[in-house]
Amino acid sequence: MSATNTNTASRSGASSITLGLRANWRQFALLVLINAFVGGMVGIERTVVPLIGAEEFHLASTTLVVSFIVSFGIVKACANLVSGHLADIWGRKRVLVLGWLVGLPVPFMIMWAPSWEWVIAANALLGINQGFAWSMTVIMKVDLVGPKSRGLAVGLNEFAGYLAVGVTAFLTGYIAAQYGLRPAPIYLGVAYAIVGLVLSILLVRDTRDHVRLEISSSQRATATISFWEIFTLTSFRDRNLFAASQAGLVNNLNDGMSWGIFPLFFAAFGLGVERIGILKAVYPATWGILQVATGPLSDHWGRKGLIVGGMWVQAAGLLLTALTREFEYWLAGSLLLGIGTAMVYPSLIAAVSDASHPTWRARSLSVYRFWRDLGYAIGALSAGIIADILGMSWAIGIIAGLTFLSGVVVALLMRERPAGALDLAQSSGPRGGIDTPINDALTVESGASAMSGERHRL
Repeated sequence: MSATNTNTASRSGASSITLGLRANWRQFALLVLINAFVGGMVGIERTVVPLIGAEEFHLASTTLVVSFIVSFGIVKACANLVSGHLADIWGRKRVLVLGWLVGLPVPFMIMWAPSWEWVIAANALLGINQGFAWSMTVIMKVDLVGPKSRGLAVGLNEFAGYLAVGVTAFLTGYIAAQYGLRPAPIYLGVAYAIVGLVLSILLVRDTRDHVRLEISSSQRATATISFWEIFTLTSFRDRNLFAASQAGLVNNLNDGMSWGIFPLFFAAFGLGVERIGILKAVYPATWGILQVATGPLSDHWGRKGLIVGGMWVQAAGLLLTALTREFEYWLAGSLLLGIGTAMVYPSLIAAVSDASHPTWRARSLSVYRFWRDLGYAIGALSAGIIADILGMSWAIGIIAGLTFLSGVVVALLMRERPAGALDLAQSSGPRGGIDTPINDALTVESGASAMSGERHRL
């Protein structure tokens, strides 16, 4: 085929691609369903796995009990870091399918684990599953809807995932109360893994053509940018991306703490596994359901206010949990934690998407998700050590204080701006510290020459 015919065919294929939720609702809805199964894989652990460590394997140290979350968090963070790059060079669908293939053995390993080391290993595989599969459902939805509805796309994605976490946490608690901690509650994970894998292989379509369409219609200049450049921009050189990354880390730091410490904390005061399951379900279910509203609200109200307020509401819920000893107060604390996280979660992902060019948005999101999910490991490990030294109430209270301070950092550093305005450091600019934008009229320099004679100002 001649070059002319190839270009004509390429344009014809691209013309059938349209951005927007209405035009892509079938694939979007399918990805929402698949992410519910991805979330359910985490939900099978939220109630029962910490109790398995304490009651079946007789682990006396809180730090040892939460070690499975440490392995999960570290591996998931690293999987996030490479997922965006793999998605760009290999395709979104292939990475999604790979995530499910790695996750398939997880429920079987937990059900049949002869020692705690098996549970830790299973959670390393779960980290890869979540890092690849959940990342792809987010990225593909953002690809499908385009820049105008990112908050809505992320909100619906996280709604499905975390509602499934909550529902599964409740179901596993109920099943465990009737049939024991293993194996019955974990059968749900077997079903989730099989159905999620089959749907991903048979029905999901890749979304890289949608990215190409968005790039072709973008008014923003672009240049070749290395992964290290993206990593440093997202981590600390861009003030908005830094604010989002640290808030994401602290958000999952308190989530990792609640995952490992809360079941042990509630059980220490005589709460049964079924009521623990209710508390562990309320937090992610509230988080999931409200994201249907908070995601679109961030598109209209802006990201910053929801992020700051959400971090402070989370801190209030954690403090209420630490200072009280009754189920009703713990229930209120779980509700506050869920409301605050719902305000924060989609707003952070949308804020990172706003500040990233379509050509490297997937990689920027992968760096953000690396820092965010590293919070699982940091939160579980630090909370376990504090709990062993000072007690579980102190561990929860200290994490509450860190969460409040993270909101202060966002309030001081993040600047609200329209979607698409990026504080991109020049290749000849400073490499240390946090950039301070002077205005939002930005351009990109690549190497020694500036494109169109313009400059991205910081």
